[in-house]
Amino acid sequence: MRKLILALAAAGTMVGTAQAANIVETAAGAGNFNTLLAAAQAAGLADALASTDNITVFAPTDEAFAALPAGTVESLLLEENRDQLVAILTYHVLPRELRSTDLPGRSIPVRTLNTADLLQVSKSHGSVTVDGANVVAADIAASNGVIHVIDSVLLPDGDSH
Repeated sequence: MRKLILALAAAGTMVGTAQAANIVETAAGAGNFNTLLAAAQAAGLADALASTDNITVFAPTDEAFAALPAGTVESLLLEENRDQLVAILTYHVLPRELRSTDLPGRSIPVRTLNTADLLQVSKSHGSVTVDGANVVAADIAASNGVIHVIDSVLLPDGDSH
């Protein structure tokens, strides 16, 4: 995890002061979000993640995607499962910036771009969880929002894996 945090910090500092990296560029620069970025591309969401202002992304690592049951990612990337993929990915995005410093010391519901379900975000003793997923790196600034790195993939039915 320390390596991931250092990579994210380096990605943020490699960008010139003239133009800060957007969420997609920041994630790509970190090198540990290849599956997330491939899924966003397959779902047709990569451009929106790069250009929409004031968003928060709970970003599962490649390791988090690898922990899903065998074949899950490959199945989600199929064209016939695009709606399901969009539902899962939009469940990881808030239509506003939410930093860990904004959280009270309790659980709060937050609405995602997938408006069918609410995420439960909890802060306790300095650690943050999102529907049971641990935030392993918080408040990574991008030009159009903030990224929180999580250790599992969130599923819209309220379960995380």
